[in-house]
Amino acid sequence: MLAVSGARAACAAARGPCDDSLTRSIPVRAPDALGGHAFAERLRGMSDDERESIIRRELIAGNIPNFLRQLVPIQLRPQSVDAARIDVIICAAPDYLAIGSDEDYLLVPMRLGTALLSAHDLGFTLPTPRMVDAIYAQAAAHLVPQPLPAGNEMRSTTYSVHHNAMVSEQRATLGVELGDLIAGDKKDLVLTNRLRSHLDRVAIYGWHSANGRPIQPLSTVHGWRYADYSHGARLVSTDIFVNGQRQSIFRALQDSRLARALSDEGAIADLGGLIEALERRSQSLLTAAIR
Repeated sequence: MLAVSGARAACAAARGPCDDSLTRSIPVRAPDALGGHAFAERLRGMSDDERESIIRRELIAGNIPNFLRQLVPIQLRPQSVDAARIDVIICAAPDYLAIGSDEDYLLVPMRLGTALLSAHDLGFTLPTPRMVDAIYAQAAAHLVPQPLPAGNEMRSTTYSVHHNAMVSEQRATLGVELGDLIAGDKKDLVLTNRLRSHLDRVAIYGWHSANGRPIQPLSTVHGWRYADYSHGARLVSTDIFVNGQRQSIFRALQDSRLARALSDEGAIADLGGLIEALERRSQSLLTAAIR
């Protein structure tokens, strides 16, 4: 018992300020909640709109593996000499959003709007490209991207399940434990100023290769209904720590000094308004799908 308690204490210390208080908004997973395989079977044959609605319903009900509730601290600093004394820590999930249990989960691709709505309900947001780079640089394990053949099947449940299995196999080969910070398995859905003039698009970035460079540059090419097997949504807490002091990530992203630590674009003006506009568009579609 002492050994277990000691291990938990060491784990908590390694997580620094990213403690369990930041995940209290995520409901406890129900004992009878669907596992990843059963959920995948439920998705088969659904329309894209129905799929997005069911994904959000499962996520906000707390059908999320426990290991994704153990946030990891990521350190960032502004890229300027005058701000060298500013130390920023964000708290990120160790992997992308998944549905199911630790023993049986499915990494679920979803639209940007679905990811934003779900993240908001759970008390989180999505990263910027700069945060994605920092997560990759500080990850405990770097998975090698595993693209599947391009085509219409990219958006299918079959592709998502197959890619999920490939990621799990690579994790096992590398000996990566659940809860370890990993990167390289998916592209990220991200926040960017580009969305302000492209509310009808999805923003994706990342899927870093072994040399640390992203395969996918920041892109808003795809329409906002688009999601394929290679996309992932990584939760980032809306609480960050600046020189040890807690504050809102939204406020920091609108601060000209702090934003340089969080975004290569600098400040993202009226980020709350941008997210609300994206959420409204997505909510209207999901509501129509339920009717």
